[in-house]
Amino acid sequence: MDGGYLALADWRGRVAEFYAAWRRDAASDPVAATMRLRSARDELFREHPQSPLPAAGRAAFGGLAYFGYDPAYRFTAVVELAEEATDSTAPAPLLQLPSSGTEPFSFRHIGLVHLAGPLAGASLPLFWMEGYAGGLFLPFRDATSGSATYGAGRYLLDTVKGADLGGDWHSGELLLDFNLAYHPSCAYDLKWNCPLAPVQSRLAIEVPVGERLR
Repeated sequence: MDGGYLALADWRGRVAEFYAAWRRDAASDPVAATMRLRSARDELFREHPQSPLPAAGRAAFGGLAYFGYDPAYRFTAVVELAEEATDSTAPAPLLQLPSSGTEPFSFRHIGLVHLAGPLAGASLPLFWMEGYAGGLFLPFRDATSGSATYGAGRYLLDTVKGADLGGDWHSGELLLDFNLAYHPSCAYDLKWNCPLAPVQSRLAIEVPVGERLR
């Protein structure tokens, strides 16, 4: 398999499978499920042609770095949908989030996610990525960004790429586990063009879980 479109489809399919297994297993043992997902990601980063790591460094790759797992950062969050997101005939206006490259990405702001646990009282904007099928996108920056974590922020949800933590859609709730927060591909190699967390997605406090810099 080369590094082209078929490889990209394979990467996305594998990531979706990892998250499906995590959703199933984390219901009873979120720590073990998260460790398995992290191990699977390390294998993809080391061996897959679509790895975001530069090819020259893959053989020596020893695994991604993470904070310790903290169950307090796993909780159900309530989604407050924007008025425009409740009517498919009059959708929210298109907007472009900042990116690491020159190619723009189009999204719609569909609501706010009200956080809980150690992040209670804070909220993050929830986006819908435009394009065929689309997907939920929840990026964020926090007080660790630029020091312990990538300066441009991390992702928690990117369902078009398979990063889906689940939830009760009918009740307007998302399951969030910030222990699964991860860096965008551009954190490893600037050849990747990634949408980044806008100003509205910045949290004033630290989120000391999930992927970190070494």
